[in-house]
Amino acid sequence: MKVTLQKATLKDIPVLRQFEQGLIRDERPFDPTIRPDPVHYYDMEALVTDPNTHFLMAWVGQKAVASGYATQKTPRPYLDHSAYAYFGFMYTLPDYRGYGINGRIVMALKQWALGRGLQEMRLTVYPGNQPALKAYKKVGFSPHLLEMRLREDEVNSDRKTGPSIE
Repeated sequence: MKVTLQKATLKDIPVLRQFEQGLIRDERPFDPTIRPDPVHYYDMEALVTDPNTHFLMAWVGQKAVASGYATQKTPRPYLDHSAYAYFGFMYTLPDYRGYGINGRIVMALKQWALGRGLQEMRLTVYPGNQPALKAYKKVGFSPHLLEMRLREDEVNSDRKTGPSIE
C-alpha cells in the first residue's frame, strides 16, 4: 500500500470533520463526559492555517485515510523546557489501521518538531485505549501522567448502587 503524507489545507476540512466525528465515536467509550452530538473537538480552520502547527494527512491514492498534527506550546513555568510539541487529532480510518500509517505521521511530526528545536513531545490518550497506547509506545512515547477525575453525581450514584468501600 503506497501511502503519501501531505500538509492539510483548507480544502481538506470537510474530510477532516468526518475524521473528527470518527475520533469522537472512538473516544466516547473511554469518556462519559463527552457531550451528546453535535460535538466538535477542533477549530479546523485555525489548526490548518496556524504557522506554529504542522497538520498532516495520509493518503492512499486519492483517499484520505489518516490525520495528525503537532503544534508548538508553552509549558508550565516550572518545567525544564521552554517549549514543546503537542501531537493531536491522531486518527486513522478503521480499515487502514495496523499498517503503520499513524507511525509514519508521528515520525513526520517528530521531524517537524525537532526542526523547530522542540525536544519535548507530548500527546494525550485515554488509559483504556490499549491499541492507541501500543501504537504510541511503538514510536517512542511512554506514559507520563495519569489525569484522574471525580464527579460528585457519579460518586453519589456509586454509593447508592455500588460496592461498599468500608
